[in-house]
Amino acid sequence: MSTDLARGARYLTRGASMLGHPALRLFVIVPLLVNVVIFAGLLGIGFGYVTGMMEGMDAKLPDWLDFLQWILWPLIVITACLISGYLFTSVALVIASPFNGLLAEKAEELVTGRPVAGPEGLGAALLLVPRGILREILKLLYYIPLALAVLVVSLIPGINAAAPVLWFLLGAWMMSITFVDYPMDNHQLGFSEVKAAVRERRMSSMGFGGLVALCAGIPLVNFFVVPAAVVGATLLWCEELRDR
Repeated sequence: MSTDLARGARYLTRGASMLGHPALRLFVIVPLLVNVVIFAGLLGIGFGYVTGMMEGMDAKLPDWLDFLQWILWPLIVITACLISGYLFTSVALVIASPFNGLLAEKAEELVTGRPVAGPEGLGAALLLVPRGILREILKLLYYIPLALAVLVVSLIPGINAAAPVLWFLLGAWMMSITFVDYPMDNHQLGFSEVKAAVRERRMSSMGFGGLVALCAGIPLVNFFVVPAAVVGATLLWCEELRDR
């Protein structure tokens, strides 16, 4: 199990190491620019919201419960990073989805040496923007009920201490599905098939998605997560999922 998790996590680092390849460089630039603009703006908004919420909670705590600040701050910050990391990444993916599909296509061709039927060039990718957005909305609709269930747990006293772990597991699962969808979509495979493939290679997928979720919550690092995860998910597809 631990071996599968570690192997899955290495797909992200391997994907990151390939971003500078001449065959991929052009298709990395557009998603990267989208990430920089979106993350810079939304992280500033998110930081202000979390700070305001914590200041409000501090003001309501009686003096004899001041020690709870040392417990609440880490829990809230970790949970906020995990939630915001996934949500911010989702926004970037909706906007840059056609380019991510093109990046997955070129990465697969680079790895396998075989052509993948798909749009050629950025102009063709732009024509797929509506379809890409619909695909991302489908992922969000799948995510929302799961997120609401975890949110309910987060509000229940006593067991809400497990909320950061649950948010992390949900984020890892969704990140693996989100990025594996790109190479599989290039082969005209449906979203249900994406979920089945990830479920079948659960540990490798969770190792990959877990590292993506962690990196997505780290400022500056999250700028580079999306293109690295697209290439990493393509490696996961080529090596473990395609011939399942």
